Amino acid sequence: MNKNIKNWLFVGASVAFLTACDSRLDVKPTQSIEESSALATSQDVGVTLIGAYDGLSSVNLYGGAVQYSGDLLGDDAEVRFAGTFSTLDELWRKVITTTNGQTQASWLQAYNTINRANNVLASLDKVEAGKKAKVEGEARFIRGLVYFDLVRLWAKAWGDGDNATNLGVPLVTTPTRTVSESDSRPRATVAAVYTQVLEDLTKAETLLGNISDAGFASKSSAQAILARVYLQQGNYAAARDAANKIITGNQFALTPTFAEAFEDASNESEMIFKVIVTDQDGGNDLNTFYAPSTYQGRGDIRIQAKHLALYAAGDSRGTFFVRASNNNFTAKFLDQYGDVPVARLAEMYLIRAESNQRLNTVIGATPLADINRIRARAGAKALTTVDLNAILVERKLELAFEGQQVHDAKRLKRSVGTLVFSDNKLVVPIPQREIDTNKALVQNPGY
Repeated sequence: MNKNIKNWLFVGASVAFLTACDSRLDVKPTQSIEESSALATSQDVGVTLIGAYDGLSSVNLYGGAVQYSGDLLGDDAEVRFAGTFSTLDELWRKVITTTNGQTQASWLQAYNTINRANNVLASLDKVEAGKKAKVEGEARFIRGLVYFDLVRLWAKAWGDGDNATNLGVPLVTTPTRTVSESDSRPRATVAAVYTQVLEDLTKAETLLGNISDAGFASKSSAQAILARVYLQQGNYAAARDAANKIITGNQFALTPTFAEAFEDASNESEMIFKVIVTDQDGGNDLNTFYAPSTYQGRGDIRIQAKHLALYAAGDSRGTFFVRASNNNFTAKFLDQYGDVPVARLAEMYLIRAESNQRLNTVIGATPLADINRIRARAGAKALTTVDLNAILVERKLELAFEGQQVHDAKRLKRSVGTLVFSDNKLVVPIPQREIDTNKALVQNPGY
């Protein structure tokens, strides 16, 4: 069910206009709307929630920037950025400036989206009783997801020093409707941000049911991001159990072939959560930067021989590339209007396998069985034994170019090129615009 978020917003606005058209001719011009008028009804809150989804789908968030930022920042000569955008080139070269326009746009879009979610959560008393749990769950999912990637990109990784003193990002959990000096928020600690993320996502899990549209938050999408959060923290039992809930819930299934997970934009069997893209709404900047011009992209991010050499013969993932102008490009994002994957079922098998291996447990299946399930779908030869390194290699091959590169390097304490995992250059600086306007903020070390 591929809903059009922009159309929903248009319909909501049109209904509000038509129902009061007789009196609109007498309305005096204003630059803002009173809270009591803007969020007065259940429908108003619903439209604001759709607005939060719209913010989430921006190319500056999960329409591409979150994913390519994680991969360019974590790249170790497996891709080459050959574009003219200095903002992305800085990410790839690990020489990010505090005035980088792209990281600033992502920061602003993240907090704009969080504020929309906060407005929804502050107005739950206006929501119809039968819809309240779902609305709260969706808003909490959106806020938790965004805060998780904010703290992963703009702060030291979990476990890199003291989580209780390392600075994370400002925590804002109430609506910001006017901006004054009193609204300046200091950076909360990494531990405090993770606490908020877990609170939002676990609450969302309890409030939401499972729906058929992966473009909207569900119990499973909350569980999937929880599994990712727990894995980042090294809480392997919780990560395993969250992933296992999704797998054993039988709501999702791996596509018959690896290619089908990406080639059919309407396919939802494997997508747990995604950004919906149509010719009228949503954006796919993974297509913009990873795809060549023959597929409406810029061809800026080119796959290098070092990466291609990682795949064994017979593995279809090793041939899931296209060649244009003597360069190689991933085939994951060739559709300009293809929905952007945020969480896939394949990742849940990989999380369960890694967690079971580390804990020497067999919850749901053996690590070998889970890894061979992923390999069989790709046409790769089945393994007879498996160890942690083999599982991590499988994770790298399966999830390549989906945004996990730098975060995996940090949690596994692996170097990125000549940079150790804890190098300050692997942390995005707080935008200078924010430092200049919010005197309570402290810049990241090294900037």
